[in-house]
Amino acid sequence: MRDVVRHLIRALDDGRELLLCQVVETRGSTPQKAGAIMAVDPDGGQVGTLGGGCVENEVKQNAVRQLGEEGVRLHSFVLDHDYAWADGLICGGKMVIATEALKGAGALDYYRRLHQAIETGEGFTEAVVVAPERVEDSSPGRRFLFDHDGKPLTCRPGGAFPDVLGERLTALVDRPRARVDQGVAWLPVLPRIRLVVVGAGHVGQAVGNLAAEADFDVWVVDDRSQYASRERFPKAQKFIVGPVEEVLKTLEVTRNTFVLIVTRGHGHDQEALFHMAPTPASYVGLIGSQRKIKMIFESLREMGIAADDLARVTAPVGLDIGSRTVPEIAVSIVAELIARRNLGPKAATPTPSTCAS
Repeated sequence: MRDVVRHLIRALDDGRELLLCQVVETRGSTPQKAGAIMAVDPDGGQVGTLGGGCVENEVKQNAVRQLGEEGVRLHSFVLDHDYAWADGLICGGKMVIATEALKGAGALDYYRRLHQAIETGEGFTEAVVVAPERVEDSSPGRRFLFDHDGKPLTCRPGGAFPDVLGERLTALVDRPRARVDQGVAWLPVLPRIRLVVVGAGHVGQAVGNLAAEADFDVWVVDDRSQYASRERFPKAQKFIVGPVEEVLKTLEVTRNTFVLIVTRGHGHDQEALFHMAPTPASYVGLIGSQRKIKMIFESLREMGIAADDLARVTAPVGLDIGSRTVPEIAVSIVAELIARRNLGPKAATPTPSTCAS
């Protein structure tokens, strides 16, 4: 979403017209879920995707016909045998996609506010009217933007926020899924998660780089500048170099922070967990064997770390996919991180079949 919205803003700021295509509702199995967006240039070029294949191509063709028009069109696609056989999209689901030709100051102002909401990383909710007869003073595709606390930010076109929207809004702390309710498509974007990778060795590097691709904000902590480097972590947002026991004392940690401890030694792991277990971080994970974890936990209890703080630590880390190699271990760990981010603490975290350290 971030790249698509940036592309929209650049085009609108240059006075160019652009086509926005967004999935606002899905049912059953579909290649993309509600919230997916794609920007289409008048020449057919695109940024973002709705899942590819025949549906995306047809959406692009329909959208280009809207150049110069005002208003939003809603398109429904049923991915059944007859429709999608040629492209392999025999999903059996349904997608509703909103398309609109964007231009002018009104669209630019709205998407600048949306971009600001994305960049804060605190999460937001966008509401899109899909059945205007069920929402007072609304037209198809009218958009409303709420911040992470549910406060109205802006809407397009302008005007008042219907009271009914505030009554139906679901708080982000409840991890809502996209849904359609009483004629409105609710498209929540959960807070961005900062992943602090403590240890920049081979596992930390593989996890950090894959996690960045999965839209985590990656911070790397290590006492070796040659390891915690842009060369090894090209997409990391921040590098913190120094002794673990020193830098972690002052590390900024919030409920939107995940911490993964994958240092090169048991002593460093224990020191890192000593500082991170009592923090507000919503996920603290420690890699290693059951024997190592037991020893570290026993030592930390003797050092005064509360049992409740240790009980919430995930150890060992990673989903059980039979991983052996470093890339496989990274996949298992990042899959677990994604599950925790999207599903919360209720996400299952099976004990992995392999470990490191």
